Amino acid sequence: MLPRLATRALILALLGVPSLTFAADPRPNVVIFLADDLGWADVGLHGEEVIETPAIDRIAREGVELHRFYSTPICSPTRAALMTGRDPMRLGVAYGVIMPWMTNGIHPSEHFMPQSFQAAGYQTAMVGKWHLGHAQQTYHPNERGFDHFYGHLHTEVGYFPPFANQHGRDFQVNGKSLEGEGYETFVLADEAERWIKDRDPHRPFFLYVPFIAPHTPLEAPDDLLAKYADMDDDREKTRSPQTDQSRMMRRMMLQSSARPVYAAVVDAMDQAIGRVLNTLDEEGIADDTIVLFFSDNGGAAYATGGADNVPLRGGKGDTFEGGIRVVSVMRYPSKIEPGTRFDSIMSAMDVFPTITAAAGVPRGNTFDLDGRNLWNAIREQRHVPRDEYIFFASETPISGYFNLTAFNDEWKLVQQVKQGLMSAEVTNNLFHISKDPYEYVNLAEQHPEVVAKMAKAIHHWRSRHPIAGTRHQLVPPPGWRAPTDWATYPVPLDELQDVPAPGMPPPYALRSLDWMHGEAGRLIYDCDPYEFLGGGLCK
Repeated sequence: MLPRLATRALILALLGVPSLTFAADPRPNVVIFLADDLGWADVGLHGEEVIETPAIDRIAREGVELHRFYSTPICSPTRAALMTGRDPMRLGVAYGVIMPWMTNGIHPSEHFMPQSFQAAGYQTAMVGKWHLGHAQQTYHPNERGFDHFYGHLHTEVGYFPPFANQHGRDFQVNGKSLEGEGYETFVLADEAERWIKDRDPHRPFFLYVPFIAPHTPLEAPDDLLAKYADMDDDREKTRSPQTDQSRMMRRMMLQSSARPVYAAVVDAMDQAIGRVLNTLDEEGIADDTIVLFFSDNGGAAYATGGADNVPLRGGKGDTFEGGIRVVSVMRYPSKIEPGTRFDSIMSAMDVFPTITAAAGVPRGNTFDLDGRNLWNAIREQRHVPRDEYIFFASETPISGYFNLTAFNDEWKLVQQVKQGLMSAEVTNNLFHISKDPYEYVNLAEQHPEVVAKMAKAIHHWRSRHPIAGTRHQLVPPPGWRAPTDWATYPVPLDELQDVPAPGMPPPYALRSLDWMHGEAGRLIYDCDPYEFLGGGLCK
């Protein structure tokens, strides 16, 4: 059976129509798959022998493994970094995710990656989980570069209907509520396949498929649950106290392991990815489609999560490697040598500049990007050194308990800050990460000068966070109520003012007040207090 495009070409030839008249745009298509809480060790390409991941392994086999790819420790910050190419600390979403009762999102002045593709004539679609703002239409996917949005605004909507968050229905297409039927992972695959097949074949497309899998609460179809029912939980300790304590408590309470159900959820996600890859084959466009897969953070290795990141240390929420170094593979058959491995540091912030460069799409951003364009290095299998620090943070799940890190090719500092009402305890863990990638040997006492230098850099970095930015909140404000249907929740554009609210300080006092806040955070968006006196970013 001929691929669909080949069939069309044959029909045109038989009719005597010159193929040049209907020539497709030569620029590549782009498909980005995003997993939610996938463990480093839970794919075949990293040695997993029980959980079946043939589709993810296929992308690696036919492309490149991005072996040192880093996401933030938690969900919303990674998605913000992916969409903007910018540091989530600047954006106000570094410490915690955007909860349903919050009204914030990503600043409308920030330029999103799909907006660049949309401006370049691409068809754009998102199928899956958003988690970057829901209270106003300015934050909605349809306002951030996606022609088509099918999915949900929040996380944890469940894998089976009614797909709800806080008991409010959360499943829609372009702002109109949907009932949704079937297993959520497969429902998303259905829509991704349909959209690809129904696209305009003469224009390239950008498709973003962020799964909820394998995020908790874990659920899977009966056949997959049966497939992994007898799976043993033989995971080693994570060497992260909170995670290992949760597992110990699970055993003491005689609760069953989440590992078998987790395996079923990962298997289902891989099947969904495989279906989309097969659709690209059937449409005859696989060779000219960039496919990227990665996880939004390290695997949820705590008791209810079921993931495994070993030999990496820790997991979701940690800034040890298990919380931030994630599975990532990329395929572009006409440009990338199959079966290769890219060992340079790459982060979620680098995706926007790298993918636009690979596609030849002009970037429309006005703010400076924090990410790097690594396309030529990936294609040429060339190492790119990293001397500047990358920073990540998390305040999840315990309020006032911060996990922080700064790292480059040589050193990595992990700071754990426990903040009380009248105290703050700081634990420093310094690793020679190039020689100790699994973080066994803490060198903080041997190299106090390195700790001091990196701690100062983290301090400086944290001061960029907007004063009203996201902090971690497990529960809503007292008495808050959720809507019955989240599709109706965003305030429409015509009911909003045209510009962001100015806040309480009078304009003439804003610069001085921002400077006076110092390390407490920013009043002026995208402001760096250390550059204030030189006329830097505080405008």
